[in-house]
Amino acid sequence: MNSLDDAATALKRGQLVAFPTETVYGLGADASNEASVARIYEVKQRPANHPLIIHISSSELIDHWAENIPAYARSLANAFWPGPMTLILQRSAAAKDFVTGGQETVGLRVPNHPVALELLKKFEAIGGRGVAAPSANLFGKVSPTNAVAVSSELSDRLQPGDLVLEGGASMVGIESTIIDCTKAAPSILRPGAITEQMISEVTGLSLIQKDSGIRVSGALESHYAPKAKVFLNSAAQPGDGFIALAAIETPAGALRLCSPEDEIEYAQQLYAALRLADEKGLTRVVAIAPEGDGIAIAIRDRLSKASFGN
Repeated sequence: MNSLDDAATALKRGQLVAFPTETVYGLGADASNEASVARIYEVKQRPANHPLIIHISSSELIDHWAENIPAYARSLANAFWPGPMTLILQRSAAAKDFVTGGQETVGLRVPNHPVALELLKKFEAIGGRGVAAPSANLFGKVSPTNAVAVSSELSDRLQPGDLVLEGGASMVGIESTIIDCTKAAPSILRPGAITEQMISEVTGLSLIQKDSGIRVSGALESHYAPKAKVFLNSAAQPGDGFIALAAIETPAGALRLCSPEDEIEYAQQLYAALRLADEKGLTRVVAIAPEGDGIAIAIRDRLSKASFGN
């Protein structure tokens, strides 16, 4: 077991540290260290123009990385941090091109996981200012929600001195809501557990629905994809993997991959179920998406990207 002191020191030394958050596991590097951040892109095989989210321990560090922060963004931070929400803000001079993907904006988040928060605090105590971390998986593939999934996918790509921290299963299970806070009102660039209604209630603003053109994680049409082909709301055939709410009966001959009781459990179990399909060597997975608002919107987003082109 790696101590969090060791992990913080490894980050400061320029190593990569995979760590748990409430959404998914992240692959972290010192957000101020260009060489370390470059290794994230190398390990993940991630395009260089895709920005990274910087994780900080509290909203007090927001002004180090961003400037011209609107009042509604601070209201969102006060309401939902620590939590599954990333704010896109105008970057400060501290946020370099190598972490913003060359954009004039920066993504910031305070994760709601005891291991992540303690790691960030220890890193900041020895001079760190933030940890850049995308999900700890190969680019475009299924995000990991436990340490075993990280190790199985990335262990042969990590170097001696890099670490993978154990922190149990991620409690939310899908990536953070990404909110553009660079305009007069917020807009959602990636749906997650923090919903449009929650954002409107805190800010008192109607959300902008037009795409801002800002590049963010998970915005490509095809993403979150296992090796198996995913089919959305289709009829399952014998031998197919099957993902649906527990109330929906498993079709004859299909292999049940998870049986969530509600949308919260669906989000928690989705990525592990997609990984299980690959572990079992399945070639097809049929997913019946939950209906309605709330986190169901984010689940449908992930499934539509996982099934893109099928």
